[in-house]
Amino acid sequence: MLVNLKINNFALVDSLELDLSHGLSVLTGETGAGKSIILDAIDMVLGGKANSRMIRSGSDRSTIEASFQINSSLNQWLEEQEIDSIEENIIVCSRELVVSNTNLRSRSRVNGVLVNRQLMTQLRSRLVEITAQGQTVNLLISEKQRDLLDLYGGKSIAKQLLKVSQTYENAQQAKQELDRRIQSEQELLQRQDLLEFQLKDLDEAELTDADELDELEQERDRLSHVVELQQLGHQAYQLLYEGDEDAPAGADLLGKAESCLMEMAEYDAELASILEMVQSGLAQIVEAGQQINSYSEGLEADPERLGEIETRIRQLKNICRKYGPDLSDAIALYEQLQQELAQITGGGQSIEVLQQEYQLATDKLIQECQKLTKLRQKAATKLEKQLVQELKPLAMDKVVFECRLIECTPTAMGADRVVFYFSPNPGEAIQPLSVIASGGEMSRFLLALKACFTGAEESSSTLIFDEIDAGVSGKVAQAIAEKLHQLGKQHQVLCVTHQPLIAAMANGHFKVEKTIIEEQAKSKQKNGSSDLPDIRTVVRVKPLSEHPVRVAELAQITGGHSADDAIAFAESLLAKAAKYRASQL
Repeated sequence: MLVNLKINNFALVDSLELDLSHGLSVLTGETGAGKSIILDAIDMVLGGKANSRMIRSGSDRSTIEASFQINSSLNQWLEEQEIDSIEENIIVCSRELVVSNTNLRSRSRVNGVLVNRQLMTQLRSRLVEITAQGQTVNLLISEKQRDLLDLYGGKSIAKQLLKVSQTYENAQQAKQELDRRIQSEQELLQRQDLLEFQLKDLDEAELTDADELDELEQERDRLSHVVELQQLGHQAYQLLYEGDEDAPAGADLLGKAESCLMEMAEYDAELASILEMVQSGLAQIVEAGQQINSYSEGLEADPERLGEIETRIRQLKNICRKYGPDLSDAIALYEQLQQELAQITGGGQSIEVLQQEYQLATDKLIQECQKLTKLRQKAATKLEKQLVQELKPLAMDKVVFECRLIECTPTAMGADRVVFYFSPNPGEAIQPLSVIASGGEMSRFLLALKACFTGAEESSSTLIFDEIDAGVSGKVAQAIAEKLHQLGKQHQVLCVTHQPLIAAMANGHFKVEKTIIEEQAKSKQKNGSSDLPDIRTVVRVKPLSEHPVRVAELAQITGGHSADDAIAFAESLLAKAAKYRASQL
């Protein structure tokens, strides 16, 4: 429930504060007095669309603050959003608009905590519901009618609607997977051909050792230079092991050095270590000579083997150019291609399997949609009866209303198109609401519809009506007044009205009027700067708590003046309204 509203520098409002209570409250005043500005401010503080024109001329900042009394469930929701309470069961919503260099900045807060527009929108739906006659345009849209029916159906429809949404998403995913598979089938076949060709190429290469190419190149170099290696090996053997008188071998020279050192060591033991080194060197030279001789004798020319090696080297280098740059890269690619081919040929689902899965998902969606349709049909029957009952007191006792469900292609919202059919007068054929209803009839229809939703779980505690009584008078206006009073017993109702019958029924009455004031402003003159009065128009709201003041306002609404007959009529309206309210206790 909205308990307090503070507005500063918004539109034509310079500074304004309203205290509101439970039940029906009305805003009255001349056409153009600014009544809708108050509703615009409530809309703005709860996340409505902002523009720089909303800031009062001459100001660069506008602030609006609305305090609401809330219940425990909303308190819990705020805790889930990590918003602390300022006062028990009270929430304060505020919004600041600041304009600078034609740029508009907006900040929304809940209990002092900065919040984004998405959260404010969620909170708004829990706090207020603003209804204007212009909203009937939305009411004529089939999707809106479906949403209203679902809301009226309560938790059972909401739960089933969630199941439908989930199964629809599953069906869409299955369809997308099937479409992707069909679309990529040709690409997969082309890819499969390429993989099979590459794998065949690599299979024929029989790659097992990443160092094979280096080893083959070494063997090729040896076989290509057998003669040179034999000659050089024999020469090295001669130098190390077999010399002659003209050119003694290294082993012979070290042997002579060994003999000298052995004799010397007999006289000086310190030379023993040197003797050991020479002996060790002699042994190594002898061993090296024998090995080089064995190597040289083992060398044989093998043209056939050399040809095989040359062929294999060419093959491996070709593989490296195509799949390398190294053999290790080609071997890794070979394993990767094997895995990819396995996925294409056996790892994925076939089109037939995907078609079956899509069909199963579609069948499941249809089943859940059918369950939703049954729930909607049940809710539609109940809504038809209740709405007709709500319309009868509004001078529409012969009305015929049907909530028809028309089958359509399943979506996340089900397989139903909801259309409200309406016949306000006997003898008129029932037609869609968008075709037959007049402005006044739509006002009453909308009010009756709101009355049907007073028990809905998500129904807001504050209902705001902006001239919903437009286009009606007499008994119909009285019926609307009584209906608003009944709504006010379960909700806080704030109504902008021009109807004295409705204004008289209210528990709280506020008069909105424009007033011309003078403000001091700096104005540059030819002879200098001076303070001059600035004539401004502002909107004021006065609570009409005293009986005579309220009677005068009702008389003004009734006759446009305060003549005795208008005063008397206003007195009678208040008396009848008081009597009606008492009878409803």
